[in-house]
Amino acid sequence: MINTNEIAFYQGGPAKSDLIINLLAGLSILGLPFTFAAIVRALWLKYKITNKRITIEGGWFGKNKTQVSLSNIEEIRSIPRGFGSYGDMVLILNDGSKVEMKSLPLFREKQKFIEDIINKRSETLKLNEVEGFATKS
Repeated sequence: MINTNEIAFYQGGPAKSDLIINLLAGLSILGLPFTFAAIVRALWLKYKITNKRITIEGGWFGKNKTQVSLSNIEEIRSIPRGFGSYGDMVLILNDGSKVEMKSLPLFREKQKFIEDIINKRSETLKLNEVEGFATKS
């Protein structure tokens, strides 16, 4: 259930150019595995990025669902693909686990949005730190 304070920034699937580039790569026998992977992503992968969480629905027939709260993200790493038109992003969580987001269109915008929210939250946490005998763990 979505909170009323939750605002969707992006909701959609992977980049269309990922499918096009990999369909062209499928013309050679070496590109066929990439073509099949791009077709599966295009059919069943869906992203939803809000100001509170990231939801990834994917897998075979879209049966897997992963939700990550933005407060659990420690670091974001990304790399451009498809001549910079889309990219892959890895979210490194506080517990060390990693969540991959492949073929994300306009990934730099989304990375900046997520980093801005993470930075705002860390600033408010610093302002609310307890002083005195309490310790921060």
